[in-house]
Amino acid sequence: MLLNCYQNELLEAGCDEAGRGCLAGPVFAAAVILPSDFIAGELTDSKKLTHKQRCNLRVIIEREAIAWAVAEVDHLEIDKINILNASFLAMHRAVEKLAVRPEYLSIDGNRFKAYPNIPHTCIVKGDGKYLNIAAASILAKTHRDEFMENISIQYPHYQWHQNKGYPTIVHRMAALEHGLSPFHRKTFTISNPQLALFSENEG
Repeated sequence: MLLNCYQNELLEAGCDEAGRGCLAGPVFAAAVILPSDFIAGELTDSKKLTHKQRCNLRVIIEREAIAWAVAEVDHLEIDKINILNASFLAMHRAVEKLAVRPEYLSIDGNRFKAYPNIPHTCIVKGDGKYLNIAAASILAKTHRDEFMENISIQYPHYQWHQNKGYPTIVHRMAALEHGLSPFHRKTFTISNPQLALFSENEG
């Protein structure tokens, strides 16, 4: 069973990102402050849930959270500052957009660039341990998926409505055949045969 948050003394926001391993599109991040009595039976790491479960949970989270925000860093910025820094920047932007300022941040993963004047803790696989990080993973994933589905209409070759920009074989072959779209990250290798394949649920 997931705990509500990492610590209980300070008002805490859970933070997570989606889209780090993609070849195209922005990286999205979310920050979520949940009430202490928040309950959502299915809520866990977004990668363990179905698309329908994630969409249902998104409605609950956005309705019941004390505050939530989603932000993005686009492919052009990713190419300029690299994907790791872009992930940190996206999380900073999400925290900045929160209607209620948190006093503490719990971050999914093992690295983070400190947000000014707010202490934080990095938690490996935190989206499977704490509800506020799991909620952030749901919002980041569903908002990013929605973005990729929308631009897939304009660029159907790459089948982003299915792979969401991850380096599936279909996506990579389409990029080699048709060239790169304006949304592709130019600093990512499309054709490297050693490139790990990611499922569409990874974020």
